[in-house]
This record gives sequence, structure tokens and C-alpha cells, in this order.
Amino acid sequence: MSILFEQINHIARITLNRPDKLNSFDREMALLLQDYLDQCKDDSIRCVYITGNGKAFSAGQDLAEVTDPNGPGMNRILSEHYNPIVIKIRELKKPVVSAINGVAAGAGANIALCCDIAVAAESASFIQAFSKIGLIPDSGGTFFLPRLIGWQKASAIMMLGDKIDATTAERWGMLYRVFPDEQFAAASWQIAETLSNMPTTGLAYTKKGLQWGFTHTMYEQLQNEDKLQQWAAATEDFKEGVAAFIEKRKPQFIGK
Repeated sequence: MSILFEQINHIARITLNRPDKLNSFDREMALLLQDYLDQCKDDSIRCVYITGNGKAFSAGQDLAEVTDPNGPGMNRILSEHYNPIVIKIRELKKPVVSAINGVAAGAGANIALCCDIAVAAESASFIQAFSKIGLIPDSGGTFFLPRLIGWQKASAIMMLGDKIDATTAERWGMLYRVFPDEQFAAASWQIAETLSNMPTTGLAYTKKGLQWGFTHTMYEQLQNEDKLQQWAAATEDFKEGVAAFIEKRKPQFIGK
């Protein structure tokens, strides 16, 4: 299988699994990832963890498919493969962690960076490889990357195609954390475990609020926060959180 999927307690673990191709995407893999992201809507799943098998997170698009005269063609690759993946990650009502274990290039990098929390192994690296073959960054790259690291840096690495190491990516604000390689698997998984035991609905509203903030004015966003806070205050987890605070105990959230 080009993608491995398993549910461990309340975490869905999705592993990109074409290590011989540096986990580059073909149509089968892209559509399979979409199917698994849809499965993650199940209420028993409260966090999604995406990583890669082998030396890469993902090298992006498998160019053999692009050059295949019988392949899907660039238009379908974007409209049917990558754009739906990004939309599904952003619309999923629970946190999505990208655990970037190795090189993340092209669409692979941009899928990783559109997740809610991106962490990387120290040996990981990032490259916006599009300009090297005459293409533009896709998979949300032109939307997310300048918002993460600023216009100048995003423009430069997209046009020059510079390889960015994980430590630099963290310093620039592209990532939440970088972990030494030997600690990466355990440390990144611990983040997912922590999130999976938190108030999932409240986190979903936080995600929605951040998303709305991309396209609303400050005044509109204050009204949006008011609305979202009222929704959050009506959850069972809010009641549990307040009760646990008053009773000086650890809260037991159920994700509702």
C-alpha cells in the first residue's frame, strides 16, 4: 500500500509509504490519502498524525506520472489530487500534526506546512522545487508559506529553489519544533497524544478561528471570536474543564 493507516487510541496515524520513490505522490497515493482523511472525520479520532516512511516525508509529485501521455495531466493532478488534500486537512474538525521525518519537497513540503502543527527531525529539509522545472508552487504553497515566514523569504526560496534545513525552517517560523533525529519519533508522537486527550471541539473552533483570520478584518474577527467562544462554552469539555479547575484535578475531556 502506498499509504499506511492505523488508529492508535484516539490518533489516526497516516504514513506516506513509497520509500523507494521518496514518498512522491502518484494518483493512487493522492486519492488514497483523501480517503483516509475522510475516515478521520470519525468521532473516535481526535488527532491526525501524518509522517513518511524511509528517508523522506515526501518528494512531492512523481514526475513520471506528469510526463506520461496517458497520465492524468497537470490540471487533474491539482484539481483532483492536491487541492482536495489541502482542503480536507484544513476543514478537518480536529488537529493535524505533520511529523516531517526527512526531505519535504514541492507539494510534499506544502502539504506538510498546511497542517495545524508541523514538527521536523533535525536532518529534515525543505525545498520549493517548482522553479527548477519551470512551475509555480502549488498545494497551497503561495497561500501558507508567506503567512508563515513573510513575503521576502517565501518569494526567495520559491524563486531560487534553495534547500532549507530544519533548524533554519524553525527559526524562520515555518515549523513549531525541531527534534534530534533519535528523539523525533517519540517526541512528535507525544504531541499527537497530548492533542488527542484535549477538548477536541474547542480545538476545532480554534482551527476555524485561525482560518477565518486569514480573510477577515480585526473588527470582523472580534465578532467571529465572540461566536466561536459561545459555541465552545456550550461544550461538555468546557464544563469539565471548569469543574476540574475548581476541584484542582486533571480534566478528563471527551472531545465533545
